[in-house]
Amino acid sequence: MLQSQRSRRRCEGTAMGAIVLDLRPGQGIGPFSLGMPICEAFAQIEQQPKIYDVVHVKYFDEEPLKLDIVISFPDHGFHLRFDPWSQRLRLIEIFDIKRLQMRYATSLIGGPSTLATFVAVYALFGPTFPGIYDKDRSVYTLFYPGLSFAFPIPSQYADCCHDREAELPLEFPDGTTPVTCRVSIYDSSPDKKVGVGSVMDKAIAPPMPPGSLYMEEVHAKLGEGLCFTVGGQHIPFGASPQDVWTELGRPCGIHQKQVFLTLQVDQMVIHSASDPRPRTTLCGDYFYNYFTRGLDILFDGQTHRIRKFVLHTNSPGHADFNSYVKCNFIVLGSDFEGTDAHSYKNKITPSTKWEQVKVISL
Repeated sequence: MLQSQRSRRRCEGTAMGAIVLDLRPGQGIGPFSLGMPICEAFAQIEQQPKIYDVVHVKYFDEEPLKLDIVISFPDHGFHLRFDPWSQRLRLIEIFDIKRLQMRYATSLIGGPSTLATFVAVYALFGPTFPGIYDKDRSVYTLFYPGLSFAFPIPSQYADCCHDREAELPLEFPDGTTPVTCRVSIYDSSPDKKVGVGSVMDKAIAPPMPPGSLYMEEVHAKLGEGLCFTVGGQHIPFGASPQDVWTELGRPCGIHQKQVFLTLQVDQMVIHSASDPRPRTTLCGDYFYNYFTRGLDILFDGQTHRIRKFVLHTNSPGHADFNSYVKCNFIVLGSDFEGTDAHSYKNKITPSTKWEQVKVISL
């Protein structure tokens, strides 16, 4: 697991106390909404540098698709969990409720001044079905649609909730009430119970909005070009810039491909009056950059026809991470004649490992 950190000068108003974020059960918290792509989350962070002044990005370097990509805010006690494949926000966890104050409707809960006790949660969100007790972790989890609260249970009161599904009393025999140790916000549409521990369900990102182009499947057929499965666009090799503008719209950026060709220096040139240093020449090829689609298109500088497509996987740790969204491509061999690209054996996707790529015959 690797971790990167971005630090900025703190804002005194937010560094010393808890920030206040609106809680939306089953939808999100503050500016972060379930299902948002990781690039949108970073955009929100960049817009409020005085609040999100310390940000940790965690990922599994050896197998980036195995574990979540996590954006953590240690000063504010919560983090965002993104599905490693789609890079969409699937779960928000508040792990230090004293550092983050949440606003629900017109009431506040959490932070250093308003303890998120079992009684306070009941008073704010109302009664619900009996929760689940994980005896191995000594944690009782209370559920609402798209929202759960985990409470640590002292060993002397474990008998109060000895069954897996049990109703916890508002107060223990000594008059105390448990305080939340973790809050989970997740998509409520599957009617899952998400919380802490192996007995809980895994949160999944909500369905994509109809017509969304994010993670649109792009079929790249060798020797032919690209086909976009949602928009229906087809861009072949040899197409012109005008063709690309018509199909994909204005590019996000246009950059000239800088290739410096070193000319061989004659050993006897040193005795002449000419400059003996290697000369360079600038290639006229240029790129159309479509950052929001995760691809670059290279045009020949002389013919102004497409020479190459570059498809980006937005892998964490790469120098271009968060410059492009992830392109959900399927590279197909020139012999592919069917309609179902998923059943085609010799294909390359963003999930294909290099060891597999080396043995695939396209």
